[in-house]
Amino acid sequence: MTDTQRKLRVAVIGAGRMGGHHARTYSQLPDCELVAVVDKEAERARRIASEYHARAVTDGGDAAAVAGRLAGVDAVSVCVPTAYHAEVAAPYVERGTPVLVEKPLAPDIASAQRMLDAVRRTGTLLQVGHSERFNPVVQAMLRMGVRPRFIETSRVSPFTFRSADIGVVLDMMIHDIDIVLHLVQQREYTVHAVGVSVLGAHEDVANARVGFADGSVVNLTASRLALKTERRIRVFCPTAYISMDYHKKSGIAIRLDDNLDLIRIARERNFEDLSQMQELDFGSMIKIEPLVVENVDPLRAEIQCFLDSVRTGAAPAVSAEDGFAAVEMAERIAAAVKAQNWELAR
Repeated sequence: MTDTQRKLRVAVIGAGRMGGHHARTYSQLPDCELVAVVDKEAERARRIASEYHARAVTDGGDAAAVAGRLAGVDAVSVCVPTAYHAEVAAPYVERGTPVLVEKPLAPDIASAQRMLDAVRRTGTLLQVGHSERFNPVVQAMLRMGVRPRFIETSRVSPFTFRSADIGVVLDMMIHDIDIVLHLVQQREYTVHAVGVSVLGAHEDVANARVGFADGSVVNLTASRLALKTERRIRVFCPTAYISMDYHKKSGIAIRLDDNLDLIRIARERNFEDLSQMQELDFGSMIKIEPLVVENVDPLRAEIQCFLDSVRTGAAPAVSAEDGFAAVEMAERIAAAVKAQNWELAR
């Protein structure tokens, strides 16, 4: 068996909710072997490791020492709380061990910059776990090759109490920030934002309006105080309108090319004002295209992509640069929320 054909030996660092999902996914893939699960709580590490027939490793607080014990692995997933991403990932980056670090890359710009600098200096493969990139809804949208001028996102859900150490911008809005940056492909922008902290020290509801240097405008809303779950994105561009529902994995597109007949009718009837078309049934005339959304598990697709990059040396789907850009925008939005200094109504 050649080196490219053998199973990759992988470890998961952090045995919480996301660590459990990573461990399960690795255990189901035929081209890799989950060899270790690491956590500071020995019982939690043992529980996940035994479920997927791996070795349990207790993290005594020394990330470098743990990395030394895992020197034989080919890749790791870092699934610890965001505050510890840089500390835990650093020893593997320095050793040249490929790392898949859960989103966001780091809790702040300074930590993200240190991670980015280390990746650039060592050349180590690092992929950021923005799994929404692999959502089949996003993939269906990307296949259209849209050039957005206005984007509106909404991501709301009940509070899960899993990410109380960070605000809703880094917890939830970060997903949409990464998608927006991937679609717009711009890094110069202005930010206006508002938000409210209800359950703790960090914002639980936030809205941001981002204006990019090329004139594109984005409106992002996130809340973890809702009574229902909703994850939507609407994209407006010169050639199409797209509305996607991440949660339901469905979407529609209205393309200009497909609706030229509507324009032709107006011209043929010499309509000088669209109000003259009131007697026509717009809904029956407009051509709405349901987007083909494949039944794909985003996390499985993300991890498979990571392993493919480990094998081939290909660039990661979501690079450290991408992760840094998302953290930078998130921090600017969170700072704008704090700067508003709203006071509770009396």
